[in-house]
Amino acid sequence: MSPLITATELLVQIDQPELLLFDCRHDLADPKAGRQAYEAGHLPGAYFLHLDDDLSGLKTGDNGRHPLPDPKALAQRLAASGLAADRRVVAYDAQGGMYAARLWWLLRWLGFDSVQVLDGGVAAWQAAGGALTQTVPAVRAGSFDARVHKAWTVDVSTVLDNLDRQEFTVIDARAPGRFAGEGETIDPVAGHIPGARNRFFQANLAADGRFKPAATLREEWQAILAGTDVHDTVQQCGSGVTACHNLLALEVAGLKGSRLYPGSWSEWCSDPGRPTARGAE
Repeated sequence: MSPLITATELLVQIDQPELLLFDCRHDLADPKAGRQAYEAGHLPGAYFLHLDDDLSGLKTGDNGRHPLPDPKALAQRLAASGLAADRRVVAYDAQGGMYAARLWWLLRWLGFDSVQVLDGGVAAWQAAGGALTQTVPAVRAGSFDARVHKAWTVDVSTVLDNLDRQEFTVIDARAPGRFAGEGETIDPVAGHIPGARNRFFQANLAADGRFKPAATLREEWQAILAGTDVHDTVQQCGSGVTACHNLLALEVAGLKGSRLYPGSWSEWCSDPGRPTARGAE
């Protein structure tokens, strides 16, 4: 199954009973905006998932802005919306896959592989002639047991140890300015993890908000990798959200095997004892 589905493909499949849609729209500056957008109009049959409430865990002050959710809690939340082994999930947003990719990665991390991201999101759906509705779907009972891929993530201590061991390369999905330590507006400390490379997640998208072709992504990512095996890379960002967009782009490009540092920069910089770097890589 391709990690992406086009709006025209979804239009044909929208009434299939095994299909389960999740609306992941969000705005970091306005956490209510996603739910408000959902209530104003969403794809038929779609359930809403909130980045903070559903797709993230409890914050402790030193584990990042969007720590991973508890696997059992997330599995139960998804099952309450109808997730089961025989279902197929499509996640979408209105931000180029920025938040839908988080659900895509989380589901696969939990052991559920039948998930795709709607390429181009709500805009592509409407451009293809798809309608929006304000009707909230009825509860669909499901059953899902999480089987977590523990090897898909690395923790902060592993990243810290890697500064000396150099066993993997960290790739930062934040905008170049934030990576360089310029104009930081979200986290209290500016800069990046020493030795990290930068691949802004928005670079995965074409001008129309859809993902670039697989061949283009592969060429661009191979330039970033510069000979490094993708299995020897770890993706991070500000809080572990847009890093999933890079993981999705790698999947589209056929470059599988990278891991996620969930705490990302917001966890890393919470301890002043951890080193930071500034400037271009």
